[in-house]
Amino acid sequence: MEVQNVVLSKEDGVAYVTLLRPEARNALLPGMIDQLANALEECTSEDVRAVVITGSGTSFCSGADVKDLTQALAVGTEHLSSHLKQIADKLHRNVVLKIRQLPKPVIASINGVAAGAGFSLALACDLRVASADARFLLAYSNIGATADGGSSYYLPRLLGLGRAMEVYLMDQPMSAHRALEMGIVGEVVEAGELENHTKDIAQRLASGPTMAYGRVKSLMDRAFELDLESQLEEEAVAISEIAATSDFQEGITAFVEKRAPRFRGK
Repeated sequence: MEVQNVVLSKEDGVAYVTLLRPEARNALLPGMIDQLANALEECTSEDVRAVVITGSGTSFCSGADVKDLTQALAVGTEHLSSHLKQIADKLHRNVVLKIRQLPKPVIASINGVAAGAGFSLALACDLRVASADARFLLAYSNIGATADGGSSYYLPRLLGLGRAMEVYLMDQPMSAHRALEMGIVGEVVEAGELENHTKDIAQRLASGPTMAYGRVKSLMDRAFELDLESQLEEEAVAISEIAATSDFQEGITAFVEKRAPRFRGK
């Protein structure tokens, strides 16, 4: 029977996805990536309007499990290469892309170390909230590896090319407050407050205009690919389609009536 290393719970429109391997700082095994992918697939249901990804214990995610890689190396170099390619493909197709394709906000609640693919996992999310105890480390160059998990895509967009290369080349542990200064995370809170603070954010987003959130997420993801004229056309199409939703109609009605809108995600 497979050990369950990822758990999913739902409450008030929010799906909470928790990595459950605290004894290994939530390091990712191949089967664990499959479980994470399955949990994200469940988040596509209409009853989920916001998603929180976090880790159990005192870590967010320390990246790929090095013991697993060592075992693959013991079989041979070709096996290790093939094994790593398979892991990266799973992580990219079924986790990173799934997070970006989810038409709803995804929050990384970073409760401890986020290293390697764990750092990349946090970068793939829409919002990042960190505990003051959190630590960040790209980690790849320290073991002679190139970056994966989308970090080579998201870091330059968040920090600029120079700072992104600095993070990879220097590869030093980074405090939560340094990550905040650099723009990697949006907020840092005391460790004992992280869970409730993240829950407050998630519930606020879950009561918001879900379809509009999803369309803006898609618009912003494509913003670096399109020229201005194309982006403006995409915006015009999106807002015209959103005008047909119940939430938009409720939003303008509530504005005229000078009351808070009651969005339903439809």
